[in-house]
Amino acid sequence: MKISQACLDQLFFNARTANGFLDKPVPLSLLQEVYDIAKFGATSMNTQPARYVFLNSAESRARLLPALSPGNLEKTKLAPVTVIVATDTRFFEHMPQVWHNPGAKEMFEGNAALAQGTATRNSTLGGAYFMIAARSVGLDCGPMSGVDMAKVNAEFFPDGRLQGNFLINLGYGDNSKLFNRNPRLSFDQACSVL
Repeated sequence: MKISQACLDQLFFNARTANGFLDKPVPLSLLQEVYDIAKFGATSMNTQPARYVFLNSAESRARLLPALSPGNLEKTKLAPVTVIVATDTRFFEHMPQVWHNPGAKEMFEGNAALAQGTATRNSTLGGAYFMIAARSVGLDCGPMSGVDMAKVNAEFFPDGRLQGNFLINLGYGDNSKLFNRNPRLSFDQACSVL
């Protein structure tokens, strides 16, 4: 069944990348709700390698600022929450809990290239599901790649198990800070039918 046009508008057509936020906190219960929606997004073999670190305070975001490109500094300082979408490099330790066939943990554990590719690809998917879930509950998202992830990893994940993937500023968007919508590629430009 197709979802309503209002849902499509909220998730995609009217949704925009937030470049500024209202001074309105995001309660922990809403962050939990977003995660509880996003966790049902499909990942290969149900691997679920995405981890989410919520920087809710000015103090925690101050630790992140040295890693940001100049264009991301001010909006991150003002965001109610910044999410570090990270990858659990040892996601496979949970495979006996989340996958129905035995041997998956050992398969990934014994093949570093397979584990790394699976972790990176599927944590990126998890971050995308997280943004759609956030939009579904009325939050706005500002995903960012302008960051030195080596600095993020050193500051937040010194033991190396988690690795930063990308960042999302999260809250209630300030529409006065929106950029004009940039064009999207057409079907013919982006797609092939073989």
